[in-house]
Amino acid sequence: MPHQSLPQHLKEQFLREFNPAERIFFLKKARESLIVEGYIPCEDLYHYCYFLTLKERIRSLVVHSGGGLLRYLSVEVTKDVDDAIKIYKERLKKNKRPVYTEEQDQFLRCLEAPL
Repeated sequence: MPHQSLPQHLKEQFLREFNPAERIFFLKKARESLIVEGYIPCEDLYHYCYFLTLKERIRSLVVHSGGGLLRYLSVEVTKDVDDAIKIYKERLKKNKRPVYTEEQDQFLRCLEAPL
């Protein structure tokens, strides 16, 4: 079954919300998920990588500015992000199937290409 391209609003969200380093992190996680885990390219994969990237952002904020309130807030937000990651990971595991390189590449190119 060929991969259907991601909705435009998700691509716009990816470009709008993430800086270049975060985009690289996102794409690395997407590539790992496709190749190593065997997850299918779909909106659930997008959301899974989205929340992994948010978690990485939170982690880097706490490392760079270690104030007490920021640490407390990051713990609380990380709990919610971890819950979302868990939900999407379970959904991806349920729908695992062999994925062809063409589908993987199309999913990643969809995000990498300019609008």
